[in-house]
Amino acid sequence: MLDGRFEDKQRSHRACDVAIKLLHNATLSNPSNLVQWARGFFIGTFWLETSDTVQKPGDFMTPRRPLSHIRVLDFGQYLAGPLVGMMLADMGAEVIRIDPPGGPRLKSPATDMLSRGKASLVLDLKSKEGLATALGLCRRSDVVIDNFRPGVMKRLGLGPDDLRAVNPGIITLSLPGFASRDPDLADVAAWEAVIAATTGQFTDMGLNRQLMGINPSFTPLPLASAYGAAFGAMSVLFALAARGRNGGDHIEVPLASALLEGLVYNTQQIQDYPNRYRSPREVELNRREAAGLPMDLSFDDLSEFLDPFYRTYMCADGRGFYVVCVDIVGHGQRALRTLGLGDLAESLPDFNAYLDQKDWPDEWALRNYPVGDRDRKMVSDAMKAAFLKRPSYEWEELFGAAKAPGTAQRHTKEWLSDPHALASGLILEVDDPRYGKMRQMGNVAWIGDDGLAAKKQGGPTLDDARPRLKAILSESPRTPSKSQSASGWLDGVKVVDLTNAIAGPTIGSTLARFGADITLVQPVEPSADPWNSVVFGMHAQRGKKSVLLNLKTAEGKVALRKLLSDADVVTMNGTDMQRDRLGLSPDELKEINPRLILVQLDAFGGPLRGPKSDHLGYDDLAQAATGVMLRFGGSMETPEEHAHFGTIDVLTGFCACVSLGAALVRREETGRGGIARASLAAAGNLIQSLFMYDYDGRGPFDEPSGRESRGWGPFYHCYQASDGWMFFAAPEDQRKALADVRDLKDLVDVPDDQLTAALAARFAKQKVDHWVQTFAGTSSAAVALSSLQETHEASLTKESEGPIDLRDSTFRVIRHDRHPSGRWVDLVAPNAVRPERGVITVPNPLPKYGTHTREVLGRLGYDADAIDALLVAGVAGESWSEKYLPE
Repeated sequence: MLDGRFEDKQRSHRACDVAIKLLHNATLSNPSNLVQWARGFFIGTFWLETSDTVQKPGDFMTPRRPLSHIRVLDFGQYLAGPLVGMMLADMGAEVIRIDPPGGPRLKSPATDMLSRGKASLVLDLKSKEGLATALGLCRRSDVVIDNFRPGVMKRLGLGPDDLRAVNPGIITLSLPGFASRDPDLADVAAWEAVIAATTGQFTDMGLNRQLMGINPSFTPLPLASAYGAAFGAMSVLFALAARGRNGGDHIEVPLASALLEGLVYNTQQIQDYPNRYRSPREVELNRREAAGLPMDLSFDDLSEFLDPFYRTYMCADGRGFYVVCVDIVGHGQRALRTLGLGDLAESLPDFNAYLDQKDWPDEWALRNYPVGDRDRKMVSDAMKAAFLKRPSYEWEELFGAAKAPGTAQRHTKEWLSDPHALASGLILEVDDPRYGKMRQMGNVAWIGDDGLAAKKQGGPTLDDARPRLKAILSESPRTPSKSQSASGWLDGVKVVDLTNAIAGPTIGSTLARFGADITLVQPVEPSADPWNSVVFGMHAQRGKKSVLLNLKTAEGKVALRKLLSDADVVTMNGTDMQRDRLGLSPDELKEINPRLILVQLDAFGGPLRGPKSDHLGYDDLAQAATGVMLRFGGSMETPEEHAHFGTIDVLTGFCACVSLGAALVRREETGRGGIARASLAAAGNLIQSLFMYDYDGRGPFDEPSGRESRGWGPFYHCYQASDGWMFFAAPEDQRKALADVRDLKDLVDVPDDQLTAALAARFAKQKVDHWVQTFAGTSSAAVALSSLQETHEASLTKESEGPIDLRDSTFRVIRHDRHPSGRWVDLVAPNAVRPERGVITVPNPLPKYGTHTREVLGRLGYDADAIDALLVAGVAGESWSEKYLPE
C-alpha cells in the first residue's frame, strides 16, 4: 500500500522510521496512547513527509494538526473568551462558537477575525431545547469556555458541576472580570475599561505622563483580555495534557488578576533600591516629588531625560526610529558603528557592570543602563545628527543586518500591510464572507512544523455548525479518565531554561507555578547588566535552579546536551540563526531527544519566514513596529511606550506557554516533540486585537489615542466626581442607563456632542461612592479610578505570615520578606489561574545566579574533581558578583 500511495519511496521509509521511533517512545511513557497514536500520527507523519496539498476533511491524507483531536465549545462573548477559542482554533482544534439569539454580542468586524476557524451555532440557552443541545455537545467535547459574570453559567444549567455530571473529563474555563470569591467586585459589570480602571491601568500611566502632570489617561488597548486569554488558553492546554492523571477540571481566570500579573514590573518594589538602576526620568520624578515641584514638563523637555540608547530618533523621511540597545554587552557599540559613529563607540567607558558603583573606574559603562549625566547629551546629539542622514527604512535594514535592535515607528494600519508582517504570517489575508479580502492579526502561538498555521479561511456564516450538529450528537460521549488526583499540571516536567531579559524567563517562572522543575542555564560571563538580569529576574526567574555554563566551549555544550537528553522542554529567546548556533535546530533536537520540545520566542518571528525574521528586538520595538507607541503617544512626533516595562514582554512569555501547552497535548497523543513558538510582534497584535484588521471600505483607525484621551464617547469615559476620579461604563442600552437613574434621567435627550460635558457636570456633584452604588447590579458600572500603587498596597501580604490563599480576592501582592537578596521584594502573586483540581504553588525566589552549579553538574554525573576542573577552566561558574544585587 505504501508503494502505491507514495511516489518517493525514500521519503516514505523516512516517515516510517520517524513514526516507529516516536511510537516506541510514546507507548513506553503511556501505553494508552497506542490506539490513538496509530490512528492519527502515522497519517500526520506521512503527510508532513510527502505532501503540500490539503485534502478534504475525512480523507486518508488529511494532516493531523496539533489540536485536531480536541473539540471546544466557545460560549464567550466580546473579547477574552473568543480570543481563547481563536487561539485553540488556530492550532487545529474544532471550535464551535455558541451564540445567543441575535448573534454575537460584539457587533464589530473584529468578531469575524475572532471567529476564524470556528463553526457557529445559535442556541437559546434559556429554552429546554437549547439547554439540552448544549449539554449534548458538552458530553462530546473536551473544553468549554465562558466569560460571563460569576454564576451565570450555573443559572443556565451549565455550571462546572452540571457539565462534569455529563462529562467527568471536561475542562471548563471561566474568564470573569473579577474573582468569583471577591466580595466587593464579583458582581461588578466588568467591561474592559472597568477592569483597567479598578486595577490602576489608567492612573499614573507611564513616566512621561507623570512628569507632564497628565492623570488620568485612557487607552483602548484591551490588556486585561489579552493577558487573560493567554492565561486561559495555556491553562486549558496544560489541564488537557494532565487529564490522564488529574481528570477533568474547572479553571477560573479573573481578567483583573491577569492584568495585574501582566503589569508586574510596574508594581514590583525592592527595599532600599539602589539609585544606579533608576532611569533619568525616574530620578527627575523622585527629585520633583521630594522638592514639591510641579509635574509640568513638556514632551520636548522630556527628550533630555531619555537614554540615548533607549529612545526614538527622527530620520530623513520624517519617520521616527526607535532604538533599544541598552544593558546587553555589545549592543550600544553596534548601534553607534551602524550609524557611522565608530570612533565615539571606542571612546565611551565600558567595564564590568557587576561591580558596586563605589568601585567603578568611571561614572557609567556602556554595558550598564543608563548612560551617565556627563555624556548623555553628547551621545544623543551625535545619534540625532546621524539618523537624519538616511530614511527610516534604510536604517531598519542596516540595524537588522548589524544585529543592533531598532525599528521604524509605524501606525497600526501600516503594520497591517507591512511586507514582513504579511510574508511571515504575523498578518493574514483571508477571504471574509462579509468584508471580502481582510487583513487581520495572525497566530499568537504556533507549532513550528504545523504547515497550516498561516493558512486561514474567512469567518463562518452563522449556521455553519448545523450540518455538523447531528453528526456530533450521534457520537459516543467522551470517555473520562479513571484517575482523579490533585496535582500540578506540569508535575514531573523537566525544563532547561536558556533565556534572558523578561519575555523568555517569564516562560519558566510561569511553568514553575504548575509544578515544572526548571533548571536555568546562564553564561559564566553575564551578557546583560544586573538591572536586566537581577532586578527583572526577581520576578522572571522565580522557581528555578541556577547553573552557569560557557556554551561557547565544547565542554559546556557537552554539559548542556546531557541536560537536554533527560529534559522534556528547553526554552530560549532568539532568532533561528541564534537557535541553530546553540545546537538546537530541528534535526539536532530529534537527535538529542525525540520527545524534547523547544519553546522559542523572538522579536519578529511568525509561522513563515519574512525579511525581518532574524532582526533582534525587545518589547518597546514590538510596540513601535506594530503601532502601539504611535497609538499611545498620539502622533509620529510624540510616540510613547505603553506603561513602563514589560507590557508586551510578559504577554509574549504567556503566549509561548500557550504554544508549549499545544505541544504537550500533541506529545501526549503522538510522542512527538517539536518547536513551540511565539514572538513579541505577535503579542503586539494581541494587545490591539479589537482593531487589528483592515479591508477595503473599513472606517478610519480613529480609536482614542494620545495622552489627553479620557475615554471612548460619553458612555465609556473617565469623569471627576466631587471627591476623585471614576470611570463610567454603559456601552449597552446607553440612554436607558441614564433613564433608569433619577439623578441623570433628564440628560436622556442631550445630543452626543454635548453629553460628555453634561455628564461631567452632573457626576461632579456627588462622591464616587454615590455613583458606584447607583449603578451596582446593572449592566452599567461606575468604579473609582485606582492606581497600581493603591492596588499594590491594598492587596499586600507578607510571606513570613504563613500560607497565602491565592483565591480569596482578585488581587494579591506578596512581600517576600525572607528574600535571599537580604531585601524585601514585593511581587504580584501567581493567582491569575485558579483551578479546582490542579495545584498552583508560589515559586521560590531565585537565589544568586550560579548557586546550583555544583548540584546540577553532580546530577549530570560529574564528580567533585571534574566540577572543580570545569570551574577553573571557565566552563562553569558559581557567581557573577559578590552581592546578590550589586549597589
